[in-house]
Amino acid sequence: MSRHERRAPGRGVEWEFDRVTFPREFPRNVVTKLLVERAEHGGWELDRVRMTPDGTRRVVLRRKIIRAVRTA
Repeated sequence: MSRHERRAPGRGVEWEFDRVTFPREFPRNVVTKLLVERAEHGGWELDRVRMTPDGTRRVVLRRKIIRAVRTA
């Protein structure tokens, strides 16, 4: 149902992407609740949503990858 990938579109910022597909049988309010839960607990933000002609929702979520820098 979901797939992770990593991409570095800008200098110094790395993003992790997660692609999620919701079938047409899922009502909008259910999809909204699922996405809000992922945003609040996983740190994801909405990148794009595509609705296909058959009613399937393809959602791309993203979050920043924060690298720990050794100081000493």
